[in-house]
Amino acid sequence: MRLNRYLSQCGVASRRGAEEIILGGRVSINGHIIKELATQVQPEDKVVVDGSPVRTETPLVIALNKPKGYLCSRGDTHERMTIYDLLPGKFQNLHHVGRLDKESEGLLLLTNRGDLSHRLIHPSQGAEKEYEVVVDQPLTTEVMAKLVKGMMTEEGFARAERAWMDTAYRAHIVLKMGLKRQIRMMLYYLGYEVERLTRTRIGWLQLKGLPKGGWKELTPTEVERFFKEAPAKPALARKPAAEKEDKPERPSPAAASRKPKTGFKPKREGFKPRRSEESPRGDKPRSRSGPPGRRPASKGSKGPRKRF
Repeated sequence: MRLNRYLSQCGVASRRGAEEIILGGRVSINGHIIKELATQVQPEDKVVVDGSPVRTETPLVIALNKPKGYLCSRGDTHERMTIYDLLPGKFQNLHHVGRLDKESEGLLLLTNRGDLSHRLIHPSQGAEKEYEVVVDQPLTTEVMAKLVKGMMTEEGFARAERAWMDTAYRAHIVLKMGLKRQIRMMLYYLGYEVERLTRTRIGWLQLKGLPKGGWKELTPTEVERFFKEAPAKPALARKPAAEKEDKPERPSPAAASRKPKTGFKPKREGFKPRRSEESPRGDKPRSRSGPPGRRPASKGSKGPRKRF
């Protein structure tokens, strides 16, 4: 087994993180420091990381229905409740795959497998996360279209893979991206407050049947389905020809400066999106790059003076 995979299965880090640890000279095998990524680990080898021996753990993945009000953290300086308060002692060493903020609820995976974390978190792997959202105002199909088209936010460009309405106040949103508080942020810039946010699906795994605060251990067959599942492609409706050149939605200055009643609040007060190409720039034409042109001579001038 390759060394980076071995460290990943030991729960030290993801495979990419393990490569950085190896190249940093922090790993030794049988007393010899190893910096070669292709090094193979044998069952009888003694592997040490940062002075502490490591060994492969039994792969373990559990699904948790996180209730509202719990932090995705091992500890909190303010002594608030965390997801680890819901789990027995034998699961305290597991790390959560992604996170849900304190006010959100729903499906969360915890594991000691770094390769599974990478498979589900990294956007290039294409693992979908589906959310059920309840908002404070009636939704429209135009709002759903704007979520899919995307917009600039203070965290960068954000978009949904798919979005559809269940009722006037409830919708489902599918993401592959992992921006911080992405759904709350996108809806905030469209003039909505999220009153309830529940993650209902990760990849093939549904939340159904798992009570709030409850957990279950996934079987090896169920875990392998995350790796065998082909990256999902977004099923987006084709736009009319006149709309193909539309630019991503950008929040209006009014939405950017609006203070929310509760819930999401931008990190930077008064955040304003970058000027788009569609924004008015006035009648003054843009100057071209390059050296400045010569200043025209005044009427009474006879040209440059001659030096004698």
